[in-house]
Amino acid sequence: MVQDKMLNLTVRIMNCLQTILELESTLRRLELGGVLLSEFKVLKDFLKDVESIELDEEDVARIENATEHFLQELKMPLSLIQSGNAQHYPVQ
Repeated sequence: MVQDKMLNLTVRIMNCLQTILELESTLRRLELGGVLLSEFKVLKDFLKDVESIELDEEDVARIENATEHFLQELKMPLSLIQSGNAQHYPVQ
């Protein structure tokens, strides 16, 4: 049972990280600052090791909320790419 819970937490974290990492090429097209893009390496490294990290529900929920907030912040810039009006657009 404990092992199933840890697997569930790991899958949830991996889902968040993969969702963000899938945006890397799109964010590069938006020219969203080197600082944000440099964090992709950190996320990739964390994703490699996530199975060996002890997780708890509270931490996972916090990361899920942060991921949701990040995606909400990107709604406008991403809509500009779809409409063809992409320019430098700062993420708050």
